[in-house]
Amino acid sequence: MISALNQLVDLVEEHLVEELDVDKFAASLGTTEYHLRRMFSSLAGMPLSEYVRRRRMTVAAADVVQGKGDLLGIAVRHGYGSSEAFGRAFRAVHGASPSDVRRNGGPLRTQPQLRFRLTVEGSIPMDTHLVDRPAFRLAGHATRVPLIHQGVNPHIQEHIAALPPEEHLRLKALSDTEPKGLLQVTDDLDPDGREGSELTYLHGVALSRHTPVPDGLDTIDVPPGMWAVFRTSGPHPQALQTTWAATATEWFPSNPWRLRPGPSVVSVLERADDFSTATCELWLPVEPA
Repeated sequence: MISALNQLVDLVEEHLVEELDVDKFAASLGTTEYHLRRMFSSLAGMPLSEYVRRRRMTVAAADVVQGKGDLLGIAVRHGYGSSEAFGRAFRAVHGASPSDVRRNGGPLRTQPQLRFRLTVEGSIPMDTHLVDRPAFRLAGHATRVPLIHQGVNPHIQEHIAALPPEEHLRLKALSDTEPKGLLQVTDDLDPDGREGSELTYLHGVALSRHTPVPDGLDTIDVPPGMWAVFRTSGPHPQALQTTWAATATEWFPSNPWRLRPGPSVVSVLERADDFSTATCELWLPVEPA
């Protein structure tokens, strides 16, 4: 995976002014666009699309400062159809318009070319097991929320708090298959993992495929496949988020598995009354790399 990410960075440099066919590139390496984008975002700390934009604007800034043609010509040369679109992208990266930078020589915010290296630390104990599950169904109450990487997501909190206490008990009683208990489910996640991008959050339970779903519940059908299950324990949600990040930085680069499309599921096994600490299981859908 580290080698694949570095090859992807090289491909970005070779095709800065063109649209990248990431799916074709991933297939040539025997992996998937979904997994490649998720790993890039997790390890680089930014989506692939954002890295491409920053690199384009870094190179374009040199043309702007050196006065290599008019701004429309520079925009077209760097893959933009109009000076307005180029100006918006330029300002988003550098914090100033192309004309201001041409006049003043700055400010400029440079994005260096990334290079991925594997550093073996083992700082996060990975209590993991692999489970082959038949098709099942997730049922509960779903909503759309923005992705927040660190800390408690207030939109999810608000969604859960709006459910009456008896509904939590009703849902828990419906659970009849693994993962057991009340579940925190995220689905339709942007493969780039952009902060603020929308995802589907479902508060519910897992049901076997043939279990009837009561009226009024949202459902997510889950196909059969392998799951990597990571157990976490400690301050909540920090311990869970730290382990989630470590799956990308430590577990996937060291194991012959990759993410496949599908929901990510958190099962809360034990928790303090105020939810300040918890023991959880993080279920991630995987397939052989």
